[in-house]
Amino acid sequence: MTDFKKPSDSELKKELTPLQYQVTQHEATERPFQNEYWNNHEAGIYVDVVSGEPLFSSLDKYESGTGWPSFTKPLEPKNVKTKTDRSLLMERTEVRSTHADSHLGHLFDDGPQPTGLRYCMNSASMRFIPVAKLAEEGYGQYLGLFEKAKK
Repeated sequence: MTDFKKPSDSELKKELTPLQYQVTQHEATERPFQNEYWNNHEAGIYVDVVSGEPLFSSLDKYESGTGWPSFTKPLEPKNVKTKTDRSLLMERTEVRSTHADSHLGHLFDDGPQPTGLRYCMNSASMRFIPVAKLAEEGYGQYLGLFEKAKK
C-alpha cells in the first residue's frame, strides 16, 4: 500500500457507485438490513472499495443484530484508523481506512469477547473477496488464516 495514490474526486465519482461515493467520501450511512454484506456468511476478507487495502476477515465477523456487517477486530490494524465524530450531537468513534481515508463506519464498545468491540461497517465502503479468489486477486497471504480455522 506504500505506493497507493488516492484517485481524484472526479475519478472516484466515475469509479464508485453513488452510494459507495457518498459513504466513503461524505460519511453517509447505508440502510440497515438493506446492504450487501450484513448477512454474508461466506469465508473471505473485506477490503477498502477505493484502495483495496485489507480491512476485516469473515473469521472476526459476527451477528450484531444491527443490520450492518460487524467485526470484533480489524484484519490489518495498520489499515484502520479512528477519529472522534461529533456529527449527530453525540460523540462516536469513526472508523476510516488508513491509505484511502475512506469512511468505513463506527466503533462501539458493546461487542462480544475477546475484544468487546463492535466495528460496525458500511457494506458500501468494502469489497468482499471469497477465500477461493484470495490468491487470484493478490491476497494469497491470507489463505493460511482460513486453513487454520478449518482445523
